[in-house]
Amino acid sequence: MQMKINNDTYEVITSQDITNIEKAVDKASLTMPLVAVYCGSRSGNNEVYEQAARELGRALADNGLGLVYGGASIGLMGAVADEVIKGGAEAVGVIPTFMLKHEIAHEQLTRLHLTDTMHTRKTVMAEYADAFITLPGGLGTLEEIMEIATWRQLYQHEKPMIILNINGFYDCMIEHLQYTAEQGFMKQQDLERLVVCNTISEAIDLLKTVVKIDDAVDTEKMAGN
Repeated sequence: MQMKINNDTYEVITSQDITNIEKAVDKASLTMPLVAVYCGSRSGNNEVYEQAARELGRALADNGLGLVYGGASIGLMGAVADEVIKGGAEAVGVIPTFMLKHEIAHEQLTRLHLTDTMHTRKTVMAEYADAFITLPGGLGTLEEIMEIATWRQLYQHEKPMIILNINGFYDCMIEHLQYTAEQGFMKQQDLERLVVCNTISEAIDLLKTVVKIDDAVDTEKMAGN
C-alpha cells in the first residue's frame, strides 16, 4: 500500500508488517539512538511549554540523540522536531494516514513513516525508541505514556521512561498514580519506573546514563502473536 504526499510516495506500514517490524523501520541504518517524545499537537496556553519543547530538541541534538515522534509540524511536536533538525540530529516521524487531514506532516525529517492505524504508529515508534520522554500534551499524549508504561509493567521492554513535569503540568497525574499504588492497583516498582524530571537537564543527565540502544521492544507480543 502506498500514499503520495506532495511529490513523494510513501509505503504505508500496516498491522501485518508488525511481525517483521525490523525490516519496516531499518533502525540499523541510523547513526544515533532515538528518543521517543510524546507531546501535544497544540502549544498550550503558556509559552513555557513550547520553550521547553524547543529546549529539549536542542538538548537531544547537542548530546548525540535523535528523535522519533508523531510526525507533525505543529504544536509542541513541531517545536521539538524543528530544534532536533536544526541541531543536525536525526528525526523520524510516524503518522497514520487518516491524521494527515488534521495534522501537517513535517517536511524536513530524516524519515517519515505512514501507518494504517494508531496502534501501528505506536508500535513503530516503540521499535525505533531507545527511551521515552513525555512533555505536556492532551489525551493522546497521556494515552501514549500510559500505554508504554503498561508495556513495561507487562515486561515487553526495559527502556527508560521519563515524565518531564514542566511547570508542574503533571502534578495531578503523578499524585493520582501514587494514590493508585497506595490503593493496591499498581506496584510501587512500576510507579518508580516512570521517572519524573522537572528540568531538561535532569532528563538529559538521566538519559546519558541509562540509554541502551540495543534493548528491543517485543513487538510480536504487542501484535498479539
